[in-house]
Amino acid sequence: MDSQPGATPYSAPTGCPMRGERQTSLYGPEFASDPQRVYDEFRAHGLAAPIELAPGVEATLVVQHEAALRVLQNPSFFARDSRRWAALREGRVPLDSPVLPMMAYRPNCLFTDGTEHLRLRKAVTESLGRLNTTRLSRDVERIADYLIDQFIERGSADLLGDYAKLLPLLLFNQLFGCPGDIGDRLTRGMSAIFDGEDVLRANAELTECLMELVALKRRQPGDDITSWLIQHPAGLRDEELKDQLVMLMGAGIEPERNLIANALLLLLSDSAGGPQRRGTGMLVEDALDDVLWNNPPIANYATHYPVQDVDLGGVTLKADTPVLISFAAANSNPALTDARQTLSKGAHLAWGAGPHVCPAKSPAQLIALTAIEKILNTVPDLTLAVPASAVEWRPGPFHRALVSLPVRFSPSAARHAATAAQSPVSSRIAASEEVPAARYDHVEPQKKAKGWWSSFLDVFRV
Repeated sequence: MDSQPGATPYSAPTGCPMRGERQTSLYGPEFASDPQRVYDEFRAHGLAAPIELAPGVEATLVVQHEAALRVLQNPSFFARDSRRWAALREGRVPLDSPVLPMMAYRPNCLFTDGTEHLRLRKAVTESLGRLNTTRLSRDVERIADYLIDQFIERGSADLLGDYAKLLPLLLFNQLFGCPGDIGDRLTRGMSAIFDGEDVLRANAELTECLMELVALKRRQPGDDITSWLIQHPAGLRDEELKDQLVMLMGAGIEPERNLIANALLLLLSDSAGGPQRRGTGMLVEDALDDVLWNNPPIANYATHYPVQDVDLGGVTLKADTPVLISFAAANSNPALTDARQTLSKGAHLAWGAGPHVCPAKSPAQLIALTAIEKILNTVPDLTLAVPASAVEWRPGPFHRALVSLPVRFSPSAARHAATAAQSPVSSRIAASEEVPAARYDHVEPQKKAKGWWSSFLDVFRV
């Protein structure tokens, strides 16, 4: 499920000039190592700049806060429907491009406009509104407990690969009501898409297992988001249901894992960049706000397509060409000095703005807060294994994501014997809703390797 450390589907030319005939590439290690330098250079030349998201995929990146709001809040001029994308329609974008799963049209509320967007968004927001926060916290804690028990005896871990990456993947299996096999395939397919591994195959597998899930929930509805979407008065078709689920996972898994990992990095770092133990007084809530300002989990996204040529502060945005918002650059805009000094929660754009603002802001923050507090309280002597300045950032145009987050701590026994006995080598998980956290059933070792989700379900039985 995991890619090789530092691996990337992008092969970036180095030293691309910012201005001139070639666009600046946002997909190589040079950009990942110091994106703020690139944003500063962009801002010095205007409100937006030409970029290359992947080989052969050109776009414009808006880097100024006020200009970003102008795009985000004006759907009459800036549409989200990627079927407008001229280069894709004309065959000038490689169909196996690693960015297509994040940009190609799906009939969900991320890629629709007008009344269709309102219909789909209403179904999503009202289904999310049925989540019980107490239950959600409990689910996060169970999954966190399970994951922590997989490495607590070692005295070392990669909190990105062993914890922050797996927790939201497994949580969505729980929220969607996935049985073991579907959840394992869902976890594998979505992880491959985010890691850029054989994205065409991964997308096909993701589509297949979600359609199976929709069919299952139509026959056997449960107390889960999939069933709530099916029951919603909007009357979503199977294809629409599948694509709302894809959107929820895409908008939740990658951002959530990066929010958790980036905040943990901050909490375990001192101002000099060296390792230290937690206890300097920074609250988890403050660390999350700092990350949303300075290292937003999704740095560049919210792709729009001008419905006509638009002049944006002297930069011409051509009709039907992709225009992305740099949340990271907008947040670091010098014009926001006063807001940044107080880390005002209302001024940053990490959650977006306008009609497509993130509908799951509160659950997302609760998940991250619960996951971070759980690991810090369970492993109180957690320490970075390398200086904070030595951690590597994963290349890619959309995210601000670590390659790994190595830590060390005092080893201790796994708290749940059945969990330790079931420790998976490479993939599985899930939490059962109504089972008391203290109940664990012994499960005989399986001859066939399971995924994370089915292994988790084996431990937490109904």
